[in-house]
Amino acid sequence: MDSADDWHAALAAAGELTGPVTAAIVDAHGDRGTRAIEAVAEGRVKRYRDFTVVVGHEDEYVIEDGGCTCADATYNLDEDDPAQRCWHALAVEIADRIDAVEHHDMWYSEVREFL
Repeated sequence: MDSADDWHAALAAAGELTGPVTAAIVDAHGDRGTRAIEAVAEGRVKRYRDFTVVVGHEDEYVIEDGGCTCADATYNLDEDDPAQRCWHALAVEIADRIDAVEHHDMWYSEVREFL
């Protein structure tokens, strides 16, 4: 696998995180890839009626249209480079491809009021 996009197709084809796919994600995204894989494995990607949310270590982050509300996405990433993603957005990409998103039939905006 040569580019960051190659793992997308390989993951979709495999339907699971295999050793080579995991290695390709980490090669393409480094520590962000590792953290994304851990979040998926731990079931921390959740889809509500209005948003997809990744539960981080200190907060929950809303992922919408590939963008994220975290500080890493806001301050550290080049928004013109689609290969650059925070680990929360990567986790959603991975979870979507292997059907590992936890679905909640409720509005996140309402759930958030109780947190």
